[in-house]
Amino acid sequence: MLTRPKLPVPPPLRGADRGSFAEDTIKRRLPEIARRVLRENNLLDTAPSTGSGQAKAAIETLIAEMPYALIRPLTDPHAPDTAVWQPAIDRYRSQNWLQIPWFFAETYFFRRIIEAVDYFHTGLDPFHAQKEEALRQGLTAVDTLARELAISQSAGWQEGAFRRLLLAALWGNQVDLSLWGTDAAEKPDHADEMAQRAHVLVDEVTAVTDYLYSLDQIRLDILVDNAGPELLADLMLADYLLTCGKAGQVHLHLKLFPTFVSDATPQDVAHTVASLCQVAIEPVRLWGERLAAVQADGRLQTHTPPFMISPHPLWRLPDDFRQELAQADLVISKGDANYRRALGDAHWPFTTPFADVVSYLPTPTLFLRVCKSNVLAGLTPGQLTALNEQDADWVTSGRWGVLQWA
Repeated sequence: MLTRPKLPVPPPLRGADRGSFAEDTIKRRLPEIARRVLRENNLLDTAPSTGSGQAKAAIETLIAEMPYALIRPLTDPHAPDTAVWQPAIDRYRSQNWLQIPWFFAETYFFRRIIEAVDYFHTGLDPFHAQKEEALRQGLTAVDTLARELAISQSAGWQEGAFRRLLLAALWGNQVDLSLWGTDAAEKPDHADEMAQRAHVLVDEVTAVTDYLYSLDQIRLDILVDNAGPELLADLMLADYLLTCGKAGQVHLHLKLFPTFVSDATPQDVAHTVASLCQVAIEPVRLWGERLAAVQADGRLQTHTPPFMISPHPLWRLPDDFRQELAQADLVISKGDANYRRALGDAHWPFTTPFADVVSYLPTPTLFLRVCKSNVLAGLTPGQLTALNEQDADWVTSGRWGVLQWA
C-alpha cells in the first residue's frame, strides 16, 4: 500500500519565492487578515490589562513578526492539538516566515490567531462577523435551489441532478473569505451554469457516476472547506444523496477551530442547519428539518480530526484517520487548502498526472477545487498554453476549477 506519491515530491512553495503569490500572502494578505480581526472584534482600543487587551497585544506582535522574525513555539499547551503542532514547529525554529514552507506559514499564522484569542478557553471565533455575513448572503439565494432540490429528490437518484449539485458544491468554493471579504468588489463569481461549466478545466465526474452506478446506501465522507454558501451547497448534496438512498451515511470532516477565515467548524454546521429551520419559505425550512433529523439519527455525522488543522501533507495521514477514511465508499475533498494539502503544496509541473500524485489515498476520492494558488496537477500541455495566453493570473484568480477523480 502506497503511503506517499508515486513520484518524487518537488520542493514546497515558500514565501521566499520572489514575486510569487506565496510571498504576497506572507507580506501583505496575512497581516491584513490579522488587522481585520482587530477591527471586527473591537480590539483596537482595548486596555492591555484585560483579556481582550492581551489578545490585541498578541495579534499586534504577530503582525510585527511578519515576515522576518523566526518561528516560535505555541504558548497554549492546554490546547488539544499541541502534539500535532510542536514537533512541526521545532523543525522550523531557525527559519523566518518567508523561509518556511508556505502551507506551514499559513496554517501556523491562523493557529497563532487562535492562540491570541485563547480560543480553547474563550470559544471566541475571531472570524464570526465575516462568516455570519456570508451565511446571510447565502440564505438570500437559497430559495430556488431548495425548490429544485425537492423536485430532484422526488425523482430519485438521477445522474444529471448529481452533476448539478457537484457543480454547485465546486463553485461555492469561490466564497473564500481569506481571499475576498464579503464586501470585496473583485471576488470572482460565475452567474450561471453555462459560465460555470466553461471554467471547469478538468471534469472527471463521469468516472464517479460510473463508479456509483451499481452502489446504494454508500458511506460518503466530505473533507469540508468553507462555511457560508459553500457549506450550504455541501449540505444540499448530502441531503440529496441521503434522501434518494444513494448514501446511507454522510460524514463531514471539519476544522477543530476557526481557520483560513471561513473554514467550517461543527458550530458552523449547527448554526447553518438551525438557520435553515427558521426560514419561513417552506422548501428551505423542510430542508433544514431533514438535515436536523439525519443528524439526530446518525446518518449525518461531524468530526474534527486534528490532522486537518495541521501543517502536514495529506500523505502523512495518521493511522486512525486513514482507517476512518478507508471505511468510506467515496471521499469528496473540497477546496483549495485541502487540494494543496493533498499535493503537499509543492512545485509540481501542472501537467503532472494527478493520479500519480494522490496515489496514496485509501479511498476513491473526488476533488472539487477552485484554483486560488500555484499548486495544480492534471492539465494537458495544450490547456496550459491556452490558459497562459488567455488569463495571466488564472491559477490564483478563483475563476477556474477542477473536478478530479482518483
